[in-house]
Amino acid sequence: MPGLLSTRYGSLCVRSFLSKRWTCFLYPRNLFDDIRGNDVSLSEYSGKVLLIVNVASKCGLTQSNYKELNTLYEKYKDQGFEILAFPCNQFAGQEPGSNEEIQETACTMFKAEFPIFDKVEVNGKNATPLYKFLKSQKGGIFGDGIKWNFTKFLVNREGKVVDRYAPTTSPLKIEKDIQNLLGSS
Repeated sequence: MPGLLSTRYGSLCVRSFLSKRWTCFLYPRNLFDDIRGNDVSLSEYSGKVLLIVNVASKCGLTQSNYKELNTLYEKYKDQGFEILAFPCNQFAGQEPGSNEEIQETACTMFKAEFPIFDKVEVNGKNATPLYKFLKSQKGGIFGDGIKWNFTKFLVNREGKVVDRYAPTTSPLKIEKDIQNLLGSS
């Protein structure tokens, strides 16, 4: 039975009167700048399965992750799947470039066709509300903080965070989970 509605960390939360537990969903009015500086609302992705990833261009995990993310995106984008990539420079300065440089690297060198957003912080007091929300829903093994580039969050069609994957988890290892959420296997 739904209860109290609240917005926390840029999300919509419902508290059950019976269990007293909060269930939170991505709040569709969040606006972000894409890599070109255009406003993008999360509502554009309403009803889609999302894989949200903090990315970096100069990380040892970059090449394999972009390659496999591209494979997943190409395979499932027409079935209601989106990858949202958020560049982040908080881990050993591995995303130091401007948005133009990041776009050039991601789209030209790594052939990314999925949406890439403005550089964000994922940890600390300046962390974007989206990442505060994601971390509040699915903490890591050693706490809520993002430990490195290419941490991945899987969100279902209803906007609920269903899983979190370590940076070293190959995107192709997530494919079955994506298929299950898309209803295709």
